[in-house]
Amino acid sequence: MPSPSSASLPPSRKRRAFLRWPVLLGVAAVIGYGLSVAMHWDDRGLLWLKERFESSSERKESVWLPDYTVDIDAKVLPGMEDDEASDLAYNRQTRTLFAVMGKNPFLVELSLDGNVLRKMPLEGWENPEGLAVLEDGWLAIVDERAHDLTLVKVDAATTSLKRDDYQRYDLGKSAKSNKGFEAIAWDPTRQRLVIGEERPPKLFTWSTDGRSPLTGDKQPLASDQLDLRNLSALGVDPRTGHLLVLSADSNMLLELDEHGEQVSFMTLLGGFNGLEDRVPRAEGVAMDEQGTLYMVSEPDLFYRFKKH
Repeated sequence: MPSPSSASLPPSRKRRAFLRWPVLLGVAAVIGYGLSVAMHWDDRGLLWLKERFESSSERKESVWLPDYTVDIDAKVLPGMEDDEASDLAYNRQTRTLFAVMGKNPFLVELSLDGNVLRKMPLEGWENPEGLAVLEDGWLAIVDERAHDLTLVKVDAATTSLKRDDYQRYDLGKSAKSNKGFEAIAWDPTRQRLVIGEERPPKLFTWSTDGRSPLTGDKQPLASDQLDLRNLSALGVDPRTGHLLVLSADSNMLLELDEHGEQVSFMTLLGGFNGLEDRVPRAEGVAMDEQGTLYMVSEPDLFYRFKKH
């Protein structure tokens, strides 16, 4: 039996149908606004507009993430589908990458093409989530569950690492115990480690020459520009000293200058920057001295971006 047309509806039913549309539009508007706030689309929109007015010289003095295009897209790291890639760091001395696996703790060395060179079990770590390469073979590993970082020494002969063989440094309690200190990066220009708390996103620094035991304590770093849902990883551009801030929940990579101001960003969704699909859960970022950008995602994916 055909449904009655709107013209044949009684006046009371037509009135109710007419009044329903403003309600539905209002609900859609509220949902849209909530999503825009949660995803920080409003802030990204302002930054996008700001990017349009940057001069060519200002762009050259920054990383300028909009100019990057993926050239290795979601390469699978063999045999690591159950290990959860948690962070990534570049070693300028060996021109290789190191990644840390958080679920089944081990360290893996990768070529710049994302090929596995060796795996090193991490004995005694609970939940290694952050990794930085310092100087002369020293690496810093952040354990989110233990709220500490450990400095370890790695060379060509290293086959495994025992946590009890190295000194640990307490990072203190975080605002949320299960969303604690997760990110770390080495800033050679300023001779410091930059440490990130996942949620709410916060930054800290710890002064060091990259070769000696740490002294003093971590210090808070102004981070009011971190309008991200979470902080997954940190990287430092060795050419400009700009900080790269990765957020898995926001599907975003953000560039901050030496003053902590937002400079540019990259959206990690399919169709942007050459990506075929969304980066599932971006957990590690690194950059080499040529400006090539590297990324890992849970569970076992490797990405490389180059500037065009």
